[in-house]
Amino acid sequence: MSLSLRFLSAKLFLCLCLTLFQHHVTFSASNPTGLTLRAVLDDSPNSPLYLIENMTIAERIERFIQVTNAKDNYLNLNARVGPDNSNSLSRVVMARDGLFYSVWLLIGSQGQEVKLLMDTGGGLTWTQCQPCLNCFPQNLPIYDSRTSTTYSTLSCDHPLCQVEGSLYTCVDDLCIFVHNYHGGLYTTGVASLETFYFPMDPSTALTFNNLVFGCSRDSRNVVFQDTELSGIFGMNMMPDSLMSQLSSFTNFRFSYCLVPFPDLIPHTLVLRFGDDIPLLPPERVKTTMFVHAPYLYNYYVNLVTISFLNDRLGFPPSQFQLREDGLGGCFVDSGYLLTAIEDNYVGGVNAYDVLMDLFTAYYESNNLRRTTDPSGLDMCFERPNDFNNFANLTFHFDGEADYFVPPQHLHIFQQDHFCVAITRGRYATVLGAWQQQNKRMLYDVGLGRLQFADENCAND
Repeated sequence: MSLSLRFLSAKLFLCLCLTLFQHHVTFSASNPTGLTLRAVLDDSPNSPLYLIENMTIAERIERFIQVTNAKDNYLNLNARVGPDNSNSLSRVVMARDGLFYSVWLLIGSQGQEVKLLMDTGGGLTWTQCQPCLNCFPQNLPIYDSRTSTTYSTLSCDHPLCQVEGSLYTCVDDLCIFVHNYHGGLYTTGVASLETFYFPMDPSTALTFNNLVFGCSRDSRNVVFQDTELSGIFGMNMMPDSLMSQLSSFTNFRFSYCLVPFPDLIPHTLVLRFGDDIPLLPPERVKTTMFVHAPYLYNYYVNLVTISFLNDRLGFPPSQFQLREDGLGGCFVDSGYLLTAIEDNYVGGVNAYDVLMDLFTAYYESNNLRRTTDPSGLDMCFERPNDFNNFANLTFHFDGEADYFVPPQHLHIFQQDHFCVAITRGRYATVLGAWQQQNKRMLYDVGLGRLQFADENCAND
């Protein structure tokens, strides 16, 4: 399918989203032009998953690698999803390893407090609900749908429940959702409608009525149990994600700016929607178009090639293209802690090996010696006190959108050594969070484009 046809398909998909939800979702607020949420890093003191006082820097980095590798393990499942195999459509499985950020909101007529893991790769938003068949322990009270006068179940006549082979099926006149994930994570419950409240300040909240969400009654093998987290805040391009449901309010636009990890505390991530997104400076903003394909709902972009230092590498045109089997390609995902470069051979070329050979040759030419790191990263070197001539990369996206990664966001520095912050991508190339530090990232799904610009994210 050509890029233009894929974009047309995406436009039709967005129209379907509006058709599915425009008769359900209403909101109440004065001057409702945007939305800003503050999300909490799960390695910060405010996060329910945080144990930093017991973690050295090396242990934190090792944890980052584990999260990235676990997400990569599940990418093959998501890449192969189609009409006949859609129980793995959602990327909720990322929660097994702890996502970076959780979002706080209130739901139901009682204003039940919930904290959800923010997942830019996930679709359906879900939370645990009473009455429970098998709920995992959480530190906040479990939402009880029986006490909410604004709660209702999704009709089996709803379009979401009518798609054969989807996540949803009608059982005893209830629209049931089921998530089965590689590795054992499982959650199921009733597809439902409820009122969501997004606090704007201590005295006001933005209210959305009749949002579709998953009322989970049975969850198993969930590793964020015994925390305040109760589910997932999904933001991919699927029609049941909150990004899609709130499209008439947010214009299919959201944005964030990641504060550099060493400077994170006490900063939190600000997740912005719609008109609350700041204007990007025209002289600095870069724009590239999303690449769309059936049954793939991540934010794919066309990576043309990569430059090492100032040398543009001569990768073949097909090196980073999305292939017909759903593998390959390049997408942007803040849930990946580190960038992954696909290490499969495409046209006889392995992009990961090419890059690692360049790093090796460059640092060995500077008389640096290879070493190992507990994180398991492949490319680490001893760091002399007087050495500061570190490499950089530029990702060249379609549309002459050059994405420069400075040395401080390309490496992880320890006291006596450093490592290249890139991992092997088993199924695709992914631009991860480490390389998104101090970048304003704007996902404009309505116009089918990703925009980015350098920014001091601590000022957001």
